Order: sequence, then C-alpha cells, then structure tokens
Amino acid sequence: MFEDADTLRQFLGICPQHDILFDLLTTQEHMEIFYDFKCPDPNPVKKALEIEKLLTDVGIDDKRNDLASNLSGGSQRKLSAALSLCGGSKLIIMDEPTSSLDLTARRKVWNMLKEYKKDRIILLTTHYMDEADILGDRIGIMVRGKITTLGTSLFMK
Repeated sequence: MFEDADTLRQFLGICPQHDILFDLLTTQEHMEIFYDFKCPDPNPVKKALEIEKLLTDVGIDDKRNDLASNLSGGSQRKLSAALSLCGGSKLIIMDEPTSSLDLTARRKVWNMLKEYKKDRIILLTTHYMDEADILGDRIGIMVRGKITTLGTSLFMK
C-alpha cells in the first residue's frame, strides 16, 4: 500500500492521549513544522491557508504566538488535534482528543471533526458515549482489551 516512508508520513495523522509538544515553540511554529514534515516542498499559500483554517476551526487562532508551555491543557489538546489533521492526512488516529476540554470546547471540536471526516478515516478512542454517538459511523466497545460489540449508534441503542 505504501511505496515508501514519505507516503506513509503524508497519509497518517496522530493525536496521542498525552500531548507531545515542544515547550519553546509557538502554536504557529508547531503547525508549520508538522505541515513541512508531512508535505515536503509545500505550496506556501496553501500551507498558510490550511494552518489558518485549522487554528480557527479548533479555536486557538488567537493563541498562534503563544508558546506551547504557556497554553492551557485544553488549548494543548486542541493543538494536538490540529496537528493530526494538518497536511491532508487521510488516516487519523485520535486517542481521547477532547479530554480536559470543557463542554463548549468539546462540542466545537466535535463539529470540526464532523466536517473534517469527509474523505478521511478517523479512528477515535473515547470514554464519552455521547462523543461516540455524535462522531462515530461505527462504534466498537472494548472490555478488557477485546471488542465485545461493534455497530452503528442505532444498533448500540
């Protein structure tokens, strides 16, 4: 499926459960570095527009010049989610992307993910059944590391 590591790098986006950010980089610098990593020789206009859209959609555009170490836990989660989506990733793995977000911020991220899931595969883990219900096309429930139930939201209900 993947001819080389570059193809995989451009294909995959990851939002780990614990934020892995560089304390001395700003939000904008994080986005630029991750975009450059995933898209070698990017079009500068396209890059700037995508970064602007992601920061706005996730709700941290006003924090673009803040160091990652100065961001709140919720803003760090939002940055991690934006980083996983940058560069046109087609497969996104998100582990608890809305943990530590208040309800308003969580719903904003949900709306963003619903928009961004078009033409992508998003594998998301969550403890919130309402999050799974809103975002999931298919939901799997795991017990002790094994999937015990798999189906649509309607099937689960």
